[in-house]
Amino acid sequence: MIQSTLPLFICGIILLNGCARIETPTEPNTVTPCQLSRPVPCNTPPTTQKTTIELRVLGNALSARIRHSNSEDGLTQVVTTLPYIVQFDTLSDSMFLNLEVTPISYSSLTLFPFLTAQIFANGSLFREASSTEFFLNTVTVNGTWRR
Repeated sequence: MIQSTLPLFICGIILLNGCARIETPTEPNTVTPCQLSRPVPCNTPPTTQKTTIELRVLGNALSARIRHSNSEDGLTQVVTTLPYIVQFDTLSDSMFLNLEVTPISYSSLTLFPFLTAQIFANGSLFREASSTEFFLNTVTVNGTWRR
């Protein structure tokens, strides 16, 4: 009888030993207000992404008056020949952009006038306006760009 209960006794000790719980002292589980409001840990710095804004003015006018503005640099005005391309970088998440182009004159040999004002954000076309007439009207394009 002792021989038949010995294997059961050894199995019981092994099972009890395997179920033993070993605890180590830990700090209380507290949640800070910062962890509740953001999905990322509090010590992770916010990521900043640079965006390249490019303004392009293309056409066959001899010269043009160009005005462009944004909330970081303010207003810029130039009288220049075309094409006119300017770009700047920003860390903002949104920005109002404005581009106005007024042709000053076309050549007397020009049969098909054209004027295009474009705003690009990171290489993608954001806004565009164009004109195909001899009238010296202003072409305006603007909008609030958002990341």
